[in-house]
Formats: sequence, C-alpha cells, structure tokens
Amino acid sequence: MTLAVIGKVGALKAAGVKVIDLGAGEPDFPTPQYIKEAAIKAIEENFTKYTPANGIPQLRAKIAEKLKKENNLTYSPNEVIVGAGGKQEIYNAVQVLIQEGDEVIIPAPYWVSYPDIVILAGGKPVIVQTREEDDFKLAPEALSGALTNRTKMLILNSPHNPTGTVYSKKDLQELAEVLSTREIHILSDEVYEYLIYTGEPHTSIANISPRMKDRTILVNSFSKTYSMTGWRIGYAAGPREIIDAMNLLQGQATSNPNSIAQKAALAALSGGEKELQEMVSSFRKRRDYTIEQLNRIPGIHCNLPEGAFYAFFSISNFVGRKFGDVEITGCLKFAEILLDKAQVAVVPGISFGAPNYIRLSYATSMDEIKEGLSRLRELLITAR
Repeated sequence: MTLAVIGKVGALKAAGVKVIDLGAGEPDFPTPQYIKEAAIKAIEENFTKYTPANGIPQLRAKIAEKLKKENNLTYSPNEVIVGAGGKQEIYNAVQVLIQEGDEVIIPAPYWVSYPDIVILAGGKPVIVQTREEDDFKLAPEALSGALTNRTKMLILNSPHNPTGTVYSKKDLQELAEVLSTREIHILSDEVYEYLIYTGEPHTSIANISPRMKDRTILVNSFSKTYSMTGWRIGYAAGPREIIDAMNLLQGQATSNPNSIAQKAALAALSGGEKELQEMVSSFRKRRDYTIEQLNRIPGIHCNLPEGAFYAFFSISNFVGRKFGDVEITGCLKFAEILLDKAQVAVVPGISFGAPNYIRLSYATSMDEIKEGLSRLRELLITAR
C-alpha cells in the first residue's frame, strides 16, 4: 500500500499537481558525498563483477566490527550475510526457519510486509494487538497469551515503523523472560537503529542474554541511516547455521547483492558521523513540530514517537463525518479524501494492521511539513 501511495503521488506530480508527500518512508537527505565517491571509485576500478553470494569478506568483517564496537555483540564475519536491503534478509530468515503451519507472532501495528512474508513461507501470522496507551509496545502478558506449541518465531521491530516506538532494555528483558523457556527464534528488525531521540542508546534483544543472542536474527540496513534506500543494501547477523541456510537460499534466489553498493556500504561504515548527527538533529526538530501541530488539531491526538520518522495517529473521531457529501468510512477513505481535496499524501493505517490510524512521515523538508499540516488542518476543520 505504501508503494501504491508513492505511485499515485508520482502520477499527480507528473500531471503538474502540487502534492505534499507525507507518505514516503525514506529520508529526504542525499546520500553522503563520501559514499557516492566510493561507489564511483568502485566503477572506475571495474569492481563490477560477481561477488560471493553473502557479500564481500571485507564488508562482512566491517559489519561484525561495527556490531562489536557499537552494539556489544560478537559475531564472526561468517555469521553475517549481506543482501539487497534488510527486506531480503527478513524474507530469507523467514523462509529458512518457518515451515508449513508454523506460527509467527507479529505485534500490530506492524511493518506492512511481515505478514505476507510469513504467508509466503507457508506460516501463519499471529497478530497481537498493542495499545496506544501502552505506546504500542508488545506487553509480556499479551506475548505469553499468544504462544502455542506451534509458535516458531517472534518478529520484533525497534525503533518501530509505523509508530516510532522504541523498546527499552527493561521492555526487552520482560519479553525475554516470557521467551526464556521456549525454543523460539526472534527476528529483530533494527533498521532505524540510529534514529532515536531519547538520548538513550539503542538496545537489541540480542543484548539481553547469551540465550537470546543465540536465538536472534538481527536485521539492519544502510537505507535509513545513510539515506541509501535506492542502493538496496542491508544485512543480517545470527547463528552460523541459520546464516549459512540464508546464504544457500540467497545464492539460488538472487546471488550477490550489487557489487558497487557493497563498496559504498563499506565506505558508509568507515565514516559519516557528522552527517548522521545532522540528520538525526533535523529529524528531531521536524518530529517536535509535527507532533505539536497535530495535537493542536481538534479531534486528533498523537503520541510523541521516540524513534524512526513517523507520526501515527487515530482518525476515529472523524469516522462517520463528511466532507461535503463524501463520508469518512475509515482510514482508506480518509487518505483518499486528503489526497484528492488537499493534495496531501499519507499512508492509511490498515496496511499496518491498524484500521483507524494514519501514518504521516516527517522525512521531508520543514517547508513541506508546514504546508502539509496546514492543508490537513484546514481540511479537517470543515468536516461535519
């Protein structure tokens, strides 16, 4: 559904319509220059051939070094696989671990692709609803209640898309306690790792205990951190036997990730702290402005997201109201009306398993955010 929104926005812009796109899930910053230069150098040096299916040894070693230095997690390069974005490694992990009829617990709201990836592996998504008043965090008792003898995996995402929720070390310890007596894998999606605004460091569930690390497949990406969404480069780290299986699958499915993007990723891990800090600082300012303005609109309340770059708010107070003769029947109609009447693009929450919510991205310029929120407010105050 997010790609459908992007497609419709593109068509409107091509037709000359001034659309404010608050739907996109990618940073508006350019890829840092030093990363682009590394890619150009790779081309000039003819680094354009096949590489090992799991990525070049230098990059896997650099990722292992990063995980040790920044995350206090020890992996060998052979416990790391590089692929065409974090999404490919999520897919690979589910494919090699989930068999027909296996259950996978997915807290809702969820990233749009999780349930379908599970279904493609023959598994059964078990959706566990979270509550806005709990900051959309999976409660230990809810996790416990969802476990059955067919549960094989929990998918956990922090910082979270679409809500911006960040699980603290205490939160993860409580979930780990529930999982401690069960042989269940945890797929930990950490692609927004650096986009945290609390001042606290990122914590992975793999940090909680050696037992949790041995059962966790950690997935990360260069897309959000380094504004490299189109480069399609990400990675996973985990137990050797699982990574080996993922490598076998990847070798048959796609072979190696793009060779040039691998060199760019290697450069990304070797520098760029200044660019990253500037981006995070900008996102924090945009977040503060966005949430303040949303909460000034009568009928809307939005939690303050602690990470990522999304605002996620309920439109329940507007369901049943009308714009002229058009009734708001839910989030799909709300998003459609907003795009048609105010030319503002957002993503309906139903695609994230939250039917009466809207995801709004502040990964765009402050000018665009101000104009988009102004249009949103002007439209909503006319709802009757």
